[in-house]
Amino acid sequence: MNIDTEATASETGAEGMDLFGRYLSVWVALAIVAGVALGQLAPSVPETLARFEYAQVSIPIAILIWAMIFPMMAQIDFSAVVGVRKEPKGLAITTVVNWLIKPFTMFAIAWFFLMVVFKPFIAPDLASEYLAGAILLGAAPCTAMVFVWSYLTKGDAAYTLVQVSLNDIIMLFAFAPIVVFLLGISDIQVPWDTVILSVVLYIVIPLTAGYLTRRALIALHGQPWYDDVFMKRLSPVTPAALIVTLVLLFAFQGEVILENPLHIALIAVPLIIQTVFIFLLAYGWARLWKVRHCIAAPGAMIGASNFFELAVAAAIALFGLQSGAALATVVGVLVEVPLMLALVKIANNTRDKFPT
Repeated sequence: MNIDTEATASETGAEGMDLFGRYLSVWVALAIVAGVALGQLAPSVPETLARFEYAQVSIPIAILIWAMIFPMMAQIDFSAVVGVRKEPKGLAITTVVNWLIKPFTMFAIAWFFLMVVFKPFIAPDLASEYLAGAILLGAAPCTAMVFVWSYLTKGDAAYTLVQVSLNDIIMLFAFAPIVVFLLGISDIQVPWDTVILSVVLYIVIPLTAGYLTRRALIALHGQPWYDDVFMKRLSPVTPAALIVTLVLLFAFQGEVILENPLHIALIAVPLIIQTVFIFLLAYGWARLWKVRHCIAAPGAMIGASNFFELAVAAAIALFGLQSGAALATVVGVLVEVPLMLALVKIANNTRDKFPT
């Protein structure tokens, strides 16, 4: 494995955390305010943008989401996967938790709170949409921000990259079936072709573009230039596109938020419980298996956090900009960063419980 490459990726993530990621929840909160204000004061703006769509896909939102996802895909080195055979336990834990446990516990926890506990406060149809958003979050384990969590917990950057790379490969084949299955259990009928279109648009295309870009530019300019120049220039694109996307989302969601501000807090409850549960499950399992801390901590972070860019994109494609599903995925963005920073602190404080 090219350790220097992955170390650079981790350092890039750390810089992103200093400049943007550390205050991501603040920017999201500001995007909420700006979006709601835009929708109320200049409703013609979101109404005009909503007209630009093809096959129920918003073209402006699709462009912004590609801008969010492409920089993440462009930093993935899939050749690193072959070197993981020396320490397979960490990868086994991450894979099982992310794909055989996490989507289903997210469904169970979100269904219990949104459809049962909070039934007096949320209309049934809207609760179903919120549940759909939670399902989309649960079916998409984190990618880019994991490099930040890995850096903050002194994780093995190369191994973290392998975990992320394998997740992206599995996501190509598992995301659509899991989402369709769980939405079907929830009595939310979604046609297969719509889900597959989302996978193609927001996983296959940016993943292929990232892979080809990486290979071509490294061949032309070399690995150091790619990591130290190209990726650093590209890194601000993701946060900028994320914020603009959220402003537009909340411009469409303004009426729902103003009429139901309590719903933001209600949606956050199952998302927080799920995040903590999955972290403790993966982290505890790694401790029982005596996995090194530099592998255990980032692995637990991958399952605990979400690929919210993909979840937001899929929610928009499946249910629309103004849907409760889209709102639920955005709430996931709002709560994730402060919660993950708290889990980072827990991981760092328990380092001595793991083998060195």
